[in-house]
Amino acid sequence: MSKSFERYQKRKLISSYFSVVLSIGLVLFLLGILGLIVMNTKKLADHFKEQITISVFLKDSAKQVEVDQLQKSLVMAEYTKSATYVSKEEAAEQHSEEIGENFIEFLGYNPLKNSIDVQLNASYVTTDQIEMIADEISSRTYVEEVSYDRPLIALLTENVKNIGFWILIASGVFTVIAVLLINSSIRLSIYSKRFIIKTMQMVGATKKFIRRPFIWTNIQLGLLGAFLALLTLGGVLYYLDRNFPELNLLQDPISLISLFLGVLLLGILISLISTYFATQRFLNLRTDDLYY
Repeated sequence: MSKSFERYQKRKLISSYFSVVLSIGLVLFLLGILGLIVMNTKKLADHFKEQITISVFLKDSAKQVEVDQLQKSLVMAEYTKSATYVSKEEAAEQHSEEIGENFIEFLGYNPLKNSIDVQLNASYVTTDQIEMIADEISSRTYVEEVSYDRPLIALLTENVKNIGFWILIASGVFTVIAVLLINSSIRLSIYSKRFIIKTMQMVGATKKFIRRPFIWTNIQLGLLGAFLALLTLGGVLYYLDRNFPELNLLQDPISLISLFLGVLLLGILISLISTYFATQRFLNLRTDDLYY
């Protein structure tokens, strides 16, 4: 009978520890994902900004030497990420594929122009800077028009600022929620041992002596939860890097190491602080209050 009860108690203890580890791991994983988003907000914003294209349309009278010279000067400019020459024939072929029919046969001629598609570095993708760049390129006599989507650029710039602000707000709120969830899991675990705590206190054990094993046990559980979160986070990072290499998520190892260490330390600190205050609460309760 006693052995059966011991097995039951052991299973109950393992189940309690497992739920704490799982809760800590899940919350720390979500915090890690949020930290990853915060770290890569600028990188993601820059990625979208660099998809903006400025099309430089050239006059039919433009000489090939002038076109080559313009393309080289654009490639060498500090604001340029890439500059690709697109002939009128290539542009017509692309347009025909998009609309699903050969418009040249219908019109009898190719109305499109030779052009250079310029993609800018993210730091130059603002309404004012693009306007200055467009004016500079347009000053050349063989350039007919410089075209870009002004409303899209203004909208993108505004949305990037708003998204960055709300991500910071969400990070703060979610961090508080995460701390409260982990604290709640640990308090429930210690609540089930409140009579043991009070019994130890009644036989003369000091508060420090009683707290020590609880703190050490929950720090170990916090470490296990943190390692579980880091393994899952590493898997997510590997998946994203394989499927979205343009994001370059693994190109900044120092930031990633800092993030992983932060998750690990957070698991330890929250477990330590929560256990301390939870045990302290039951140590300060009267025996009669333990039943409520």
